[in-house]
Amino acid sequence: MSVTPQGADENAGVRLEIDAGSLAMDKVGIGDSIAINGACMTVVEKTDRSFKVDVSRESLNKTAGLDRTGEVNLEKALAFGDALGGHLVSGHVDGIGTVREFTPVAESRKLVVEAPAELGKFLAYKGSVAVDGVSLTVNKVNDVGTGCLFSVNLIPHTVDVTALKNLSVGSKVNLEIDLIARYVERMLSDGRQNA
Repeated sequence: MSVTPQGADENAGVRLEIDAGSLAMDKVGIGDSIAINGACMTVVEKTDRSFKVDVSRESLNKTAGLDRTGEVNLEKALAFGDALGGHLVSGHVDGIGTVREFTPVAESRKLVVEAPAELGKFLAYKGSVAVDGVSLTVNKVNDVGTGCLFSVNLIPHTVDVTALKNLSVGSKVNLEIDLIARYVERMLSDGRQNA
């Protein structure tokens, strides 16, 4: 991914050019959505092997990793009628987490992320969470004073085919909580909280 500033103003966004890699571009059109590290963006230009998106300053302020070059995770939007092969994610980043541990465990990798405290209530053992757009199953949750630590197991295939392999302690990651948990929380709160 390459990053080009859209202006010198501190409020300016950027234009990203992304090599699509193995993501098939034949059915992608201008205006279609593609999630980049879990953040849904709109295609503004494309070729057979790459595409460009514009990222506003607001999106840059609410996400991690879209302001620097490097490998990214990509996912096209699910169309009605497509097979659902994993958890439901929408490409809406709910918060930024910090990697606290990334260690080998046998053939896999243990990834521990500290999520903001306000997301802790949405994280549950065997629930789902998307980290930089990769939907994963939560193995452990521990509320701490500054937030919520959760751990996931990354099998070798996930490490090999995603940009998660580039993480290290201190890395910032985009988090999306489980879509259903968000609605359950709203219903249980009796609709009294302000969105």
